[in-house]
Parts: sequence; structure tokens; C-alpha cells
Amino acid sequence: MKRIPMKITALDTYSPAERSEILRHYRNLIDVWHTRKDTTDRWMVRKAFRLAVEAHKDMRRRSGEPYVYHPLEVATIAAGEIGLGRTSIICALLHDVVEDTEYKLSDISAMFGEQIARIIDGLTKIDTMVEGSDVESLQAENFRKILLTLSYDVRVILIKLADRLHNMRTLDSMPPLKQWKIASETSYLFAPLAYRLGLYAIKSELEDLALKYTEPTAYASIKKNLDESREERNILVEQFLDPIKESLNRMGVKVRILIAEKSSSSIWNRMKEKEIPFSEVYDTYVVRFILESPVEVEKIDCWRVYAAITTIYKPNNERLRDWISLPKANGYESLHATVMSKAGKWIEVQIRSDRMDEVAEKGYAAYWKYKDAPANSESGLDEWLTKVREVMSSEDASALSFINNFKLNLFSDEIFVFTPKGEMISLPKGATALDFAFNIHSNLGSQCIGANVNHKLVQLNHVLKTGDQVEIITSKVQIPKDQWFDFIVTARAKSRLNEAIRELRKTFKDEGRNKLEGYFKQLNLDSSKANITKLIDAEELSGLVDLYYFTAIDRINLQRIKTAFREKTGSGLFKYLVNPFARHKPIEEVAEQEIPKLESPAIKADVLKEDISELDYIVSTCCNPIPGDDVVALTFQGEPMHIHRVNCPKATLLMTQYGNNIVKAKWKQKEDIVFLAGLKITGIDSIGFIYRITDLVSIQLGLNIRNLQLESSNGVVIAFLTVYVSNVKKLKDMIDKLQKIDGVRKVTRLERLADA
Repeated sequence: MKRIPMKITALDTYSPAERSEILRHYRNLIDVWHTRKDTTDRWMVRKAFRLAVEAHKDMRRRSGEPYVYHPLEVATIAAGEIGLGRTSIICALLHDVVEDTEYKLSDISAMFGEQIARIIDGLTKIDTMVEGSDVESLQAENFRKILLTLSYDVRVILIKLADRLHNMRTLDSMPPLKQWKIASETSYLFAPLAYRLGLYAIKSELEDLALKYTEPTAYASIKKNLDESREERNILVEQFLDPIKESLNRMGVKVRILIAEKSSSSIWNRMKEKEIPFSEVYDTYVVRFILESPVEVEKIDCWRVYAAITTIYKPNNERLRDWISLPKANGYESLHATVMSKAGKWIEVQIRSDRMDEVAEKGYAAYWKYKDAPANSESGLDEWLTKVREVMSSEDASALSFINNFKLNLFSDEIFVFTPKGEMISLPKGATALDFAFNIHSNLGSQCIGANVNHKLVQLNHVLKTGDQVEIITSKVQIPKDQWFDFIVTARAKSRLNEAIRELRKTFKDEGRNKLEGYFKQLNLDSSKANITKLIDAEELSGLVDLYYFTAIDRINLQRIKTAFREKTGSGLFKYLVNPFARHKPIEEVAEQEIPKLESPAIKADVLKEDISELDYIVSTCCNPIPGDDVVALTFQGEPMHIHRVNCPKATLLMTQYGNNIVKAKWKQKEDIVFLAGLKITGIDSIGFIYRITDLVSIQLGLNIRNLQLESSNGVVIAFLTVYVSNVKKLKDMIDKLQKIDGVRKVTRLERLADA
């Protein structure tokens, strides 16, 4: 089909090469757009393209490229990698128009309709704080605005993920501080969100790109090792597959076989978790079997392939994961197994149908494509979105609390438990028996006094695990209690407990009101709305329900009202004070509050901020940075700067929530200043083992050991060594030399010091 050249006036502002590149981007977008494309669809998308080119014609990215490349690439990701349709493509093309140009939402609504305008509004950042507001974090407010769109249109999130993915792919042109901030946000919120929506490929790429900027050395090393081991791996896999292919051919099973490398981030997490080098990570790749199978029999066919594989190779039963009988909450279905090859290597295999594979790769969009299929009629994704909307409707905390609660409730790992009748219930990991009770019904939770878990009596705060069968024990005399908030974790339980407590307190309305009126009469006060409001404010209560309740149970009495209303001289007005019994919102913990207790007053970090020579600061004990580590400084009003390693989990959280508080920091080169560093040394217990270590560190390297602790069991010794070093180079040199000592098997740096 012959392409018709496009004539767009705004293109005249670009160079010939740029015009050609813009049109190439647009044609690529049309090529990867696989949903319905009738004449109206194409016309609407072209109209949005024209507007994007016009609106961004005078804008450039930091790299110097025309800005319009970005919305074109975001739209291409939305269409090609997520599988979205016309409305989403239009919104992706225009997602920055309202935020960055003179066009307003009313213009978008007039040109494209209210629905598209609403989605673009969800994608538009809050760019300024309201003067005098109590907003803690502009980033958190923006995250909350985005997440709230899940309650009415998930496409906002999907387009935002496409936007974030392209930003991460082009992050090289940004300065380091911006890279760290964006990478931290990505790993903390956007990658888990992609996973929850079933976008596994996007989730993996986001995590890898975040690792590239927060752990550049680890990222480069893993990439190098993967490249070097690829040829040997392919030979091993081919030998592994030959007998399987013969077996599947005899069975008449049509299957595609792919070799998929694990993401660098997942390999790095495994290395840290197991404290092992790359060479000891056996599952750096997976062999994927994708079946051509009708939906009605796809599960049976998957198990047939599993039977064929395990007839040839012995499986590791502890590594069997059946996600086809029990799909993940994001709709993911697959059969995972690990088998021992003839070469003596463990190999992970994944078995799934074409439908399952599309859902696994494109997540939410593919899920809706197959939603009416018999095998997918009851997906956990529906339940998850229902929970999302429940959280949205019940959450009224600060933006920071909202984000943390959202992540806790909706991104955490899941457990699956059963009712006495065998009905399966999914809950976040860490959920308790009381969470289970409230999940079933408000009354069941409110009257819960205990539970039988697997026929054993447990308390309300008992933490459940997958496979538990739970029977709730109730009593009509039980009432909901504030203390229960200390151990429930689910949003549903918190919401229902709040409502139950409120309903209980309403029953004290008449008693409390009568008592309060009596107190007011004794103090010659009117029971006016103004005085009631003053008392509620002074006691920091939520309203009349709590005021009457606390008065009825004598928490608010005559003396407390006297204290709250203090008469001013010469007037009938009163001043109200803060209730010492009122429940205050907890202050967010933002950084370490203690300076490390170092023996030498000279042992401290020297950090510089541009144009500032002397600043107060703290070297954070959560990650113990030393010279040579990439560090970031975060400032908070009234506190010293807090210095963290860039890859510190706490720094990741802080950079996510307080991106505007990041300060550029670097180490001064001072050889006479030393810092504490911790090592974990694992080896074979033998005579002279400790002497060889201390001789190397103290005598040969001339370093000062602060602490040495030993744990020995069954011939294996673990030594925890705390030593003073001046920089990372010397620490790495010491680690290299320690690993060469006879009997030493492994040396790893400790993130947190036990004695710091």
C-alpha cells in the first residue's frame, strides 16, 4: 500500500532530518497499533499527532532532540508493548500538552471529548504547592493523584507506565541527582505497579534500568557475565531440549520454545539474598514452552508437557509453582518447574499456553481481551482492582501515608487461606486472623475474640500463612477496639474497623450530650455550635460522635473542659488548649536521628554542596557510606543533612518522597580521615583461621580493627569484622586479600553495622 506524504505546517519549524524522523516515529506507531483501526480511529489519532507536533514545536529535550519524539515514543509503547487502543494512543500523544504548553484541558475536551480530557488531567502533574497548605511532599501528592485514577480509569496508569519507561530509556542525558531521584521512584512505585497490572516485561525493564543508575557497577558486571556465558548456555540448553522435542513430537503437541534471560535486577537480588557470586546463580535464564492449545484444554495440555519433561529429567519438587490452578492476582498463569539436566545443572522451565503468554507479557490489556473466556472468568485482577477502589474510597490520610499504605496493601506478596467451607481468600502477606475476619464481614470482625487456624486456637493478632484454614470465633459481648489498629494490615480491615468503632460510639450520643450540657451549665457556657466546635478543635477530635462518646465514658470531664476553655480578661471569649489525650498523627520517620558513636572526633564525612562550604550533616548508620561510595545528601528543615549511599533502601524511599530535598554531594579527598566498615567472613573452621585474618588486617594492611565477633557451628565459622578504612578502594583491596586466605570461602560487605 502506497503511503501518502503528510503535510503539517508545524513540521516546517524542524530541520529536514528531524521532519523525516518525526514521520518515521509516527508511521512506526501506526504499524505497531494492532487494535481496531477504522477510518475514524486513524483520523482521530492523526489529529492528535498534528496537535502534539504543533504544541511542542518550540520544545527540546535535554539531549537536544525535538520534544515531540517523547510523546510519539510513549504512544508507541502504549500501542505496541501494552496493546492499548485509540483513546490511549491519543492520550499518550497529548499527555504533556496541558502540563507543558499553553493548551488547556478545556481545549482538549472541545477537540477530543470529555473522556480523553479526563485521562489527560490524571496524567498532568500538580506543579506547585498551595501557599499555607500542610502538604509534606509534592511528589507524594502527584503519586496519589495518579493512583487515584485507578478508581475510574486504569488507562491513566498504563500510559504513565509507558511514559516512565521511555523516560528511563533516555535517562543518560539527565544529571546524576535527577537520575537517582527518577530511578528511586521507579523501583519503589512504578515497577511494582507494572507487576501488579501484569506487565511483567515492562516491570523487568524498569527494574533493570533503575539498577543501571543506582548500582552501575553491579549492573555492568551482570551484563558482562550474561554476555560471556550466553554461548555456553545455549549449547547446554540445546542438549537439554533434544529429547524433550522428540517426546513432544510423538505426543503431537504444538509448542514454541524460547530461552528467556532473567533480568539483571532479579539476578542481583538473588546474589544479595543468597550472598553468592554470579557464577553460583543457576537460574539466570528460563526455558519457556508456549503451547498452541484451545482454552478449554490448555491446563491439561500444560500438565501433559510437564509430565513429558519430568519423565526425562528429575524435578526439584520444592521449586514447583502451579500458577495455572491458582493464578496470581495480576492474572498471571504459568506452570514453573526446575529440573536437573544430564549435565548436572538445574534448569528452570515455564509452561503456558499462547493466551497465558500474552497475558503474562501484556498484562491488563491482554487480560481484557480474554476476559470472557471460560478459563479466565474469575481472575484475581478483578479482585485486586476492587480492593484498589476500596482503598481509594476509604483512605483520607496524608499523601505520604496514602502511598505507603497503598504499597503495603496492594503491592505486597499474597497469601491464600481458606474458610471452613473451603472457599479461598487472598490476603497480603502479614495479614492476621482479624484481617481475615473483617475481610469476610464487618460484624464478624467486630465480634471476633479469636480464631481456630488449622483446628488450633490462636489470638486475633496471629499472622496467617498460605494454606491455613481459618475459623473465626465470635462473642456477642465483644466490641471493636482502637488497639486492633496496631496489628491489622489490610485496608479493608482498617476501613471496617473505623466504621465499627464509629457505629459503637454513636450509641453513646444521648448520654454524652446530656453530660456535656450539664458541664456547660456548671461553667455558665452556652451549648452553642461555636462553643462545641471550639471544644472539638481543642480536643483534636473528628466530630460530634467522638465528643459525645469521650464525654459519656468520662475521658472528657468538667476539669478537662475548664482546661480547654480559659477565660480571657475582660471578655466572654475563651481560649482552648490541646488535649494531651488526643491521638496525634505519627510523624513520618525520614532519617537516622543519631550520629554514629565513633571513637575519634575526626571520623566524619566531608560533604560539599555547590556554593556552600560549611553544613551540618549526619553519616547515616543504615548504610554506612565511606569515601568512594556514590552518596546522596537529603536536607530537612531544622535537621542536619543526612548522607546515604545511593543504593540504600532508605535513601530510595526518601528520594521517592522528597525529590526536591536532594543535594549534590561528593567526598573530600582526605587520607587522614577514617570510617567504619563492616564485613561478614565465612570460612572453614580451622586452627589459626582468626590469626590469619587479624594478621592480614592489622599487621600487613595496618588497619585498626574495632570489633570482631565469631560464630562457629559444624565446622563452619562466620566472622563479623568492623574495621576503620579511609575509602572504598582500600576496603575492596582488603576484601580481595581476605578471599585469598586459606579457609576463607566468602567475604561480603555489611550494609548496617551491629555496633554503630
